[in-house]
Amino acid sequence: MPVKIYQSGTEGFREFYRRLCKRNPEMVLEAEKVVEEIVDRVRLEGDRALFHYSRTFDDLDLEKVPAAVSAAELDRALESLTPAARANLELAVERVRRYHQRQLSQSWFDDHEPGVFLGQKVTPLDRVGVYVPGGKASYPSSVIMNVLPAKVAGVREVIMVSPASRGYNPAVLAAARLCGVDRVFRIGGAQAVAALAYGTETVPAVDKIVGPGNIYVALAKRRVFGRVGIDMVAGPSEILVVADDSARPAWVAADLLSQAEHDQLAVAVLLTPSEELARAVVAELDRQLPELERREIAAQALRGQGAVVVTASLAEALELANDFAAEHLELAVADPQAALSEIRHAGAIFLGHYTPEAMGDYLAGPNHVLPTGGTARFSSPLGVYDFIKRSSVLSFTAASLARYGRPVRELAAMEGLEAHGLAVARRMPAGQE
Repeated sequence: MPVKIYQSGTEGFREFYRRLCKRNPEMVLEAEKVVEEIVDRVRLEGDRALFHYSRTFDDLDLEKVPAAVSAAELDRALESLTPAARANLELAVERVRRYHQRQLSQSWFDDHEPGVFLGQKVTPLDRVGVYVPGGKASYPSSVIMNVLPAKVAGVREVIMVSPASRGYNPAVLAAARLCGVDRVFRIGGAQAVAALAYGTETVPAVDKIVGPGNIYVALAKRRVFGRVGIDMVAGPSEILVVADDSARPAWVAADLLSQAEHDQLAVAVLLTPSEELARAVVAELDRQLPELERREIAAQALRGQGAVVVTASLAEALELANDFAAEHLELAVADPQAALSEIRHAGAIFLGHYTPEAMGDYLAGPNHVLPTGGTARFSSPLGVYDFIKRSSVLSFTAASLARYGRPVRELAAMEGLEAHGLAVARRMPAGQE
């Protein structure tokens, strides 16, 4: 049995669940030291350090192989796909683009008050870097989900970096072509993040870095934050399923395994008021697990971060789900719309028995880059809004400045900022200073 069943009302359950909710693993101190050295060397030495680390970690000599992937290579990758594979990618691109177009924000201006003009100007970022993992963890869906919101937002230039030590999955380069990536570089790891943040002779500096990666990539993104923006420091993938006795055990087990197969630190949790369902799901996990190619990874994830919890009621299950603030939350219940009204914290919410999490990974439309580790309490999925910035706009006439000048001066005096008040007073008519 790879996963245990817990009863919510038993002694010690609250402490167990509190620990489960804290699921993010601690960042390894040695990895932080390695990342610090890599980032600082690339910042100071540019291409020299970038090329050194590419040889060291990726066995790729960028003195002999062009760092930039050519447009012809992207075209060949797209042409190499079977018609069915290309059609599937194009379907995903179209659906994800259409969903994100609904997120577009517009500038607004208000001049209804005499002499006062206020507003907000929305502008896209100039240049964005997208990190796409290489090798075994090489997913065209990562390209689609990270690039399209930037393109929809109107970002002028999207630069993709991806390690090429084991060659590229053609579907990744094909997705880059379909999504309109402007430039692709054969670099990865913390050194690629540093190159994007600080710029080198070969790689231009960007304004924001998005995209998934291993612990070194995550730590590098955290280290360069402030120099550039980042989307998030993502942790392991996670799924929480809330199910009642209308759910099918085989389907629930399959959904838990769909996340457990990601890596050994993935989190998979079931909350249900039905003890019968809980036992049936555990039995299905035992049955389905040996069928998976990545069964050892999934089994380790279930043993380490898996749990099946029997709650006193569906209401309790939903409240525990809010405490957990899952990256992926499935509501496999008879009335998912009613359950949705009770959810406050989740990255993505999947309603009903026919909406497995995998639909969101590929082509449903919403972004699959989601807050992990409980950060759904205060953050949101990646979207168009991550690639725009808002500037406040304000204008006063002489008359409107005179109308509000005295309260502004008094507020400035309240804070002891004399020059603030004088900056207003010097503009006011004689006798009203």
